[in-house]
Amino acid sequence: MGFNMYLPTRTLFGTGMLNELHKQNLPGKKAMIVISNGKSIRENGYLARVEEQLKAAYVETVVFDRVQSNPLKSTVMAGAAYSKENACDFIVALGGGSVMDASKAMAMMATNEGDLWDYVHGGSGKGMPLANNLLPVVAIATTAGTGSEVDQYGVVTHDDNNEKIGVGGIDDLFPVLAIVDPELMVSVPPKYTAYQGFDALFHSVEGYISKFANPMSDMYALTAIENVARNLAKAVKNGNDIEAREKVAFGSTLSGYVMVVGAVTSQHSLEHAMSAYHHELPHGAGLIMLSKAFFTHFINEKVCDDRFVRMAKVMGMEDAKEPMDFIVALEKLIEDCGVADLKMSNYGITPDEFEVLANNAMETMGALFMCDRAVLSVDDCVAIFKDAYR
Repeated sequence: MGFNMYLPTRTLFGTGMLNELHKQNLPGKKAMIVISNGKSIRENGYLARVEEQLKAAYVETVVFDRVQSNPLKSTVMAGAAYSKENACDFIVALGGGSVMDASKAMAMMATNEGDLWDYVHGGSGKGMPLANNLLPVVAIATTAGTGSEVDQYGVVTHDDNNEKIGVGGIDDLFPVLAIVDPELMVSVPPKYTAYQGFDALFHSVEGYISKFANPMSDMYALTAIENVARNLAKAVKNGNDIEAREKVAFGSTLSGYVMVVGAVTSQHSLEHAMSAYHHELPHGAGLIMLSKAFFTHFINEKVCDDRFVRMAKVMGMEDAKEPMDFIVALEKLIEDCGVADLKMSNYGITPDEFEVLANNAMETMGALFMCDRAVLSVDDCVAIFKDAYR
């Protein structure tokens, strides 16, 4: 029954909540707004709305607009330098998981010397402690996928050595404020709505079958799985369905709580290895590709039959009786969301990479393998890649 729960982020959740930003107790007077290197945040008016809200709160702003879909260490270092050059005293992350993750890493490096990898645990990171307090982060989510707006982690890719790895993990990296407003998500295209929604789903699925699952993480995970699984296809098919968007966003934020109170498993390590070598692969798409093979492996290991049955039921298969019913429910959701045709080969992944990817996953994100209920070997990982490959 034991668990360790610390969720300090003030969260404003619901349609129209961005309009409340100017009323909040903001952590500084000059913000660096971090956005992606795409066009949507500007073209959809989200940046202008945030700038207007901050101006109403008497906060000055500058904009850093270079974050990639898989953010690079060099981008983090450039953002941290830009923040220092402009004497910013907090960061506003306006975007999806990549922007929020990169912003947290920038918050680390804006006040600490050296290189980001000096403070990374795992891979070639030096694992040094941070010497100085971090810049506070305000996270404004424009996608429903990562739950990064309420957790203390970021994921960053090293430019030179194919390490995609979690950074942070300390209490000071929790955003001080999160705004989750489904109005900012209606512009997300269908396929990315699906990719992001499955990322949220798998955070909770993995958390529910993790050996570190506990009553509190279970409560969040099952509610998240139900909300995402029963509404994601609706949001994919009609991006303006604000009710479906809101329920998927709710599931995504809850999945962020799952990662704080519990832990995800090695499925995320395996996907991070894939997108570390193939930067154009969206994280959620990679997870979808792996999912059936990965979860079937653990069903065959019979590590938590009852949990797979329970997940199938909350996903909508009320008469589920066998663990493989979860795979049936998962396949139906993948089909309903129009992403059943995803192929590793379409992103340049080849079978001769599988052992390299397996070793990379274990070397850079090995801690997540410790969360699995059955030990995965390199050969097991290669077999999962083979089973998932098309």
